[in-house]
Amino acid sequence: MTEKLYKARPNGAAALFGIFMMYVVAILILMNGAFDSRLVAVVCVLALVLGWIPLCGLKVLRPSEALVLTLFGKYKGTIREAGFYCVNPFCTAVNPAASTRLAQSGESHGNASAPVSVSLTATGAQVNAESFSKKISLKAMTLNNGIQKINDCLGNPVEIGIAVIWKVTDTAKAVFNVDNYKEYLSLQCDSALRNIVRLYPYDVATNVDTTGDGMADEGSLRGSAELVADRIKKEIQSKVNEAGLEIIEARITYLAYAPEIASVMLQRQQASAIIDARKMIVDGAVGMVEMALERLNEKQMVQLDEERKAAMVSNLLVVLCGNHDAQPVVNSGSLY
Repeated sequence: MTEKLYKARPNGAAALFGIFMMYVVAILILMNGAFDSRLVAVVCVLALVLGWIPLCGLKVLRPSEALVLTLFGKYKGTIREAGFYCVNPFCTAVNPAASTRLAQSGESHGNASAPVSVSLTATGAQVNAESFSKKISLKAMTLNNGIQKINDCLGNPVEIGIAVIWKVTDTAKAVFNVDNYKEYLSLQCDSALRNIVRLYPYDVATNVDTTGDGMADEGSLRGSAELVADRIKKEIQSKVNEAGLEIIEARITYLAYAPEIASVMLQRQQASAIIDARKMIVDGAVGMVEMALERLNEKQMVQLDEERKAAMVSNLLVVLCGNHDAQPVVNSGSLY
């Protein structure tokens, strides 16, 4: 089912004025002794008794709001323009997600997806009028489904959270194609997040293909956040097209190893950093020793046999690669 516009003009003020004038005229006629004419009296009484029915057709829409109307179960159309309307009083506004509150901008009430209709205060029960409104917001909203624990492609449990910016584009699909488009979106976000995260390692790993082209690459959740978010967005969009929703943007808001392996992974990262640092130190030390031997040979300051060269190289490497400063030893005797 696709959306169609309801043929109505914002003439609610004129209709309200007409209903008011009808009541005034009917009351004046009855007060001025119109009972001499039985037909006029009956019409006036019916006007007073049934005159409130057109009031049910008065609808007020603010900017970026829509109203889906049905008449005896049949879809009649959607009002999208802001204004004060008078529609068929027997038309019913439909929005199955009216009382659903998600953890999103303007609708967060602690428990995601929990209906909120009445709030208790010190002065008594106050009814939340927004919960009974059947209007559909056309604004761009931000959905934050919370943090999930998912295994990456290497089997490591990671915790990840995303924020999805979305809006309703087709009100008929949102209302009639799915039972509750807000809960449907939340479920599809969870599913898409799991499907994409399982394709990537947390950090860069060898022999891992994250693009599906059969070639190993350097994709990772930590290093390819933009790419991962874009794939999550496309995955969600492919699932919610049937619900008339548009995914504007998806962003990773939280990423970390699960607590049970966080300390082990931290030690692994520290060990990897130490190894990389040691490799750099050794490479630099070997270069410095090589340069020292070449300069000594060029200047011909001292003649060293292979054994003395090996001892000198050993001493220089100890000095350059040691964690602590070397203690100098002064040799007052002969080198040989």
